[in-house]
Amino acid sequence: MQAKARLRTEDMVKVALMAALTAAGAWISIPLKPVPFTLQVFFVLLSGMALGANLGALSQVVYVLLGVIGLPVFAGGSSGFGALVGPTGGYLIGFIAAAYAIGRLFQSDRSASFVKVLSPFVGLGLIYALGVAQLSFVTGFGLGKALTVGVFPFVLFDLVKAVVAIIIAYRLGAVGIIPGMIDGAPQASKRLDEPSS
Repeated sequence: MQAKARLRTEDMVKVALMAALTAAGAWISIPLKPVPFTLQVFFVLLSGMALGANLGALSQVVYVLLGVIGLPVFAGGSSGFGALVGPTGGYLIGFIAAAYAIGRLFQSDRSASFVKVLSPFVGLGLIYALGVAQLSFVTGFGLGKALTVGVFPFVLFDLVKAVVAIIIAYRLGAVGIIPGMIDGAPQASKRLDEPSS
């Protein structure tokens, strides 16, 4: 019972840490309009790979909730429910969906290595899709205009973030920080509730 409680505490610490890093990434910002350039996406991608689907998504839920209740953790120090329903709110929802999808693909024993490597790019696709959908809906932009202001300026930088996140995830796996990875390569992971031999 104590071991399970300790694991829950460790999980909460990891979730809180990744939420805090995502918030810190929002402060590193180039204020483009209507979608600013930040480092948030990097930590979103890493959260899915490092924490898995459920905890990765939870870290982003915590991040979004912190902003909704008024803490200045969104891009440019903004906050409030208005940010969630405004032009860029779809990207915030996309963070949660992306972290979950990446975690499912990256930490699944059934995923081939190339699927694990592609997982952050799948996550980027989700962020873009949800972000552009809400941007278009709220602003009235057509798809072309929404892509022009909400995707195209960021693609190259986000691809670099994805590559760096993969490298860091594999390095974390090499030192045993990410479960289910040995020497930086994905391996079949032992369930935490299995008895040790």
